[in-house]
Amino acid sequence: MATNSTWTVVFEDKLIIKQSGDGAGNDYKIDDNTFWNDSKWSNIWAIQYGTSPSSNEVEYRDDTAHTSWTDADLGDFSSQFISRWDAAHLAQLQSDWDNDNVDGETEAEKITRLGARPTSYSS
Repeated sequence: MATNSTWTVVFEDKLIIKQSGDGAGNDYKIDDNTFWNDSKWSNIWAIQYGTSPSSNEVEYRDDTAHTSWTDADLGDFSSQFISRWDAAHLAQLQSDWDNDNVDGETEAEKITRLGARPTSYSS
């Protein structure tokens, strides 16, 4: 298993976990069966990504030797995983903002206290 990865993907749990940087430690279950049931993922247990091309690792369910992300030739990691995590994280940030209320506070006061409601997020 790669060490100090920026991203971990756990296929059994449908989780994408950001391990470092802003939002680190947040894991999001991505409920998109069409995505997870794609045949290219059928034998993959987990992915450790974001260390370096030579140490990014794809871990298999069976006795297939682990490979690098590049050697596994599974496409663009960012568009497949990071974009999904970013969308889930934005939804969480918006929910947190929406639910952080003070009795009697106007929207303008809330914006002064918290800043504008998040409208985008990019890792």
